[in-house]
Amino acid sequence: MTGTPLHWWPARELAAAIRRRELSAREVMRAHLDRIEEVNGRIRAVVSMLPESAALALADEADRAVARGERLGPLHGLPTAVKDLMDVRGFPTTHGSLAHAGAPPAPADSVLAGRLRAAGALIIGKTNTPEHGLGTLTFNPLFGTTVTPWDLTRHAGGSSGGAAAALAAGMLPVADGSDSGGSLRYPAAFCAVAGLRPTPGTVPSGRPGDAWSPHGVLGPMGRDCADAALLLSAISGLDPGWPLSWVADPAAFAELEPVELPAVRLAWSADAGGLEVSAEVRAVHAAARAALERAGATVVDAEPDFTHADALWETIETFEFFAGGRAAVDADPSGYRPDYLRNVEQGRRVPAAELAEALARRTELFRVTARLLAEHDALVLPATPVPPPPIEQQWVAAVDGVAYDRYFRWQRMANRITATGHPALVTPAGWTPDGLPVGLQVVGRYRGDHRLLSLGAAIERALGHAGRRPPL
Repeated sequence: MTGTPLHWWPARELAAAIRRRELSAREVMRAHLDRIEEVNGRIRAVVSMLPESAALALADEADRAVARGERLGPLHGLPTAVKDLMDVRGFPTTHGSLAHAGAPPAPADSVLAGRLRAAGALIIGKTNTPEHGLGTLTFNPLFGTTVTPWDLTRHAGGSSGGAAAALAAGMLPVADGSDSGGSLRYPAAFCAVAGLRPTPGTVPSGRPGDAWSPHGVLGPMGRDCADAALLLSAISGLDPGWPLSWVADPAAFAELEPVELPAVRLAWSADAGGLEVSAEVRAVHAAARAALERAGATVVDAEPDFTHADALWETIETFEFFAGGRAAVDADPSGYRPDYLRNVEQGRRVPAAELAEALARRTELFRVTARLLAEHDALVLPATPVPPPPIEQQWVAAVDGVAYDRYFRWQRMANRITATGHPALVTPAGWTPDGLPVGLQVVGRYRGDHRLLSLGAAIERALGHAGRRPPL
C-alpha cells in the first residue's frame, strides 16, 4: 500500500498493520480526522463528532494496548461512527428528528456500539440518517442532506446514507447500517460501496418490542465485500438477549475467499417481477450480466413470485412504525416529519386479519425463495430502479413514466427482497455514462451470509468496480 493515503487503505490492511505495529492507531486516526475535515462539509455524512483531542486519546490508548501485548479485536485501532439511530455512550441520539434535537448524551452503549468497542473500534461520531430511518434518502432538518461523493448534487441514499457516503469518501474504513426497506442497500448502490442486509439475527440488537421480528436488521458496510465481512466478524454472534441470534463463530466471516464463478449458477431478474426500472440502470445491469457470463458463471432468468410482496411489506412496515413510535407520538407529535406520523397512524389502523394475512404470505414467500435458491447459488437483480437522484427530491416520485403516491413505492426493489427473509448484498455493478454509480443486488440462501459475501467478492473481482475512488 506504499504511496496510498491511509484513508484509502482497506480496513483489513489497516487493522493488520496496527497489529504488526507497522502503523500506529494515532496515525490512522489522524489520517481519517484530516479527511473528515477536508470533505465532510461538502458531503454531510459524519455528525456529532468527538473533539479531536478525545479522538486522538482513544487512538493513543489503542496503541498502548498493542504495546502491552493485549489480545486485540478484529477492528482494533480503526475509527468508525455509528448510525444516528443507535445509542452510543456520550453522544446524543437525534434520530435526525426535531423531536430529539435536544437529546442528551446517551448514558450507555447500544448492543451494536458495545460490540464495536469490544472489537477494538474507536467510535468518534455518528453518521447521518433521515428522521427515524424513514425512506431511502438521507436528509433531515438537523444536519442537512447527505450527498454521494460521486456527484455532490445527488443523494447518497438512505437511511444509512451517512455511513455509505463516509466510506466512499474515505472518511471511515468501515461503517454500520440498518435495513427494513433498502436502508443499507440503496446507499451502498448510490455510493458504490458494499452493504449487506444479513439474515435476520446475524447481528444482535437490543431493540425493544418484538425481538422476534425478521423485518428490520442491522448490517455491515465496507468499500468492498472483504471489509464488510471484517466488520460482520465483529458485530455478529450469539446474544442471550436476542432470540434470533444464530452465528456461533463470527470470526469465520473475516476469512473470506472469492468463490469460483464457473461453479456458480445465478438466477437473474431484470426487474423483480415487473417493477419499473430506468433505461440507465437496465443497461448497466445487462452489462454486468454479460461480464459475469464471460467470467464463467451460468446465468438463467428466474425469480420468485412477488405478487403479494408489496402489500405484505407495507402492512408489516407501518405496523412496526406504530409499535416503535406510538408512545412518543401519543405523548407529543410535534417535531416529527409528516410521513413518519402517517406511517404510525396507518400502522395503528392495521386490522388483525390483515396483519395475520401479511405474516402468512411472508412465510410462503420465504419458502418460495428458498426453493429457488436451493437450485441456484443466488438471485441477482438491480439494487435500485434509478441512479442517485438530485438532492432537490425528497423521494423519487416516478420511474420510467410511472408515478408513485408514497415515498416507499420507489423502494420496492428492496422491499420485495426484505419480504423474502433472505440475506441481500449490494456491490457496484457499474456506472452510467454520466458517471453515476449503479448497484447490483445479490440475494443468498438463508443463513448463507458467508457464502454470499464470498460470491460478492468474486463478482467484484469479475466486474472490477469495487474500491474505485470518487473524484473529490
